[in-house]
Amino acid sequence: MFLKTFIKNYLSFSKKDRIGVIALLALTAIIYFLPYLFGKNAEPFPVKERAPLVKAMDTLTNQTKKSNNRSDEENAEVYQYEPTQTKDFTKGALFAFDPNTLTIEGWQRLGLSERTSKTIEKYRSKGGKFFKPEDLKKIWGLPEGFYERVKNYISVASVSKQFEQANFSKPVYEKLEKKIASVNINEADTAAFIALPGIGSKLAFRIVNFRDKLGGFYTVEQIGDTYGLPDSTFQKIKPYLKLDGDVKKLNINTATKDELKLHPYIKWNLANAVVEYRNQHGNFKSLEELKNIAVIDEVTFAKIVHYLSL
Repeated sequence: MFLKTFIKNYLSFSKKDRIGVIALLALTAIIYFLPYLFGKNAEPFPVKERAPLVKAMDTLTNQTKKSNNRSDEENAEVYQYEPTQTKDFTKGALFAFDPNTLTIEGWQRLGLSERTSKTIEKYRSKGGKFFKPEDLKKIWGLPEGFYERVKNYISVASVSKQFEQANFSKPVYEKLEKKIASVNINEADTAAFIALPGIGSKLAFRIVNFRDKLGGFYTVEQIGDTYGLPDSTFQKIKPYLKLDGDVKKLNINTATKDELKLHPYIKWNLANAVVEYRNQHGNFKSLEELKNIAVIDEVTFAKIVHYLSL
């Protein structure tokens, strides 16, 4: 009973419902088949003749046509280019010739076109040379079969000789030895020392500074005592060094400790010993008295005696 009541109340259609459904189906069918009935004879919606969209489409169409026409013309021109080699050529006169000197008229006598003859001339004007007969085949535009016809008449002997001389005759260069002037070590400035082999601006400055503190050199060997100067460099420049001039001397009876200590060979400990000995024993009678000071040995005395006086 419940099922029948449910179907009757909710799943059954009244007369009005059935009419509505039938009408909806009919309308749907009409809408579906309408394009098929009227599509063939239908006209597109009219567009105004001067509308901007129409103008733009016409302009684009015209430009496309012009571009295609230009491309066709360019392709036609490219297609008309001559290949690298032509199959035919005029069989001109045969005579012995040098491809490095033959004129344009001479090439034309052999049967080449004016264009190919000018190509050869242009190749030579830029420095091109024919070193052997086969080199002629490298010319662009040379007709097929032309080389085989003239190869027995080609003579490039003169260029071959020049080529051999260029390869095997090497010029001989004489090595010029740089002349180095001798340097007076007591008078030379830094520029003179820089001119010596292995001496730069830094070493030159050290040599001159060392000389000024000493008061001059009394032997060439003292250059080797310069700070930072390698012995190998000193041995290299030694033949160019010469000694001339006197050194400055300190009076050991009047010089103060501060004056003596500034000398590179004396310094503070030796300066103090010399002044103290003088204070205790009076002025030095001879330079040999310096040997009585304990800190002065034979080696030290030999170095400082050249810079001291009474």
